Amino acid sequence: MSDITFSPDQKARMVSKIKAYFDEELQQDIGGFEAEFLIDFFAREIGPHFYNRGLFDAQQVLTEKMDEVGYVMQELEKPEG
Repeated sequence: MSDITFSPDQKARMVSKIKAYFDEELQQDIGGFEAEFLIDFFAREIGPHFYNRGLFDAQQVLTEKMDEVGYVMQELEKPEG
C-alpha cells in the first residue's frame, strides 16, 4: 500500500477541523504545524486500519451484489425439456 496523501485543500480542511476540535473539546490552542503533524501521524499509524476496513466493507458489498446477480441469472434460465 502506498502512503496516504491528501490534496492541499483536503489537508487545510482537516487542519481546520483538528484545530477547532482541540479548541472546543480540549480548550487547547494548537497551531497548523502541530495539526498537520497529527494528520501525518494518524495517516501513517492508524490510516491502514481504516483503509483495510474500507476494503473489507467494499468486499462485503461486492459479494452481496454478486449473489444478487446470481439469483437474477437463475431467474433468467429457461426450462429444459
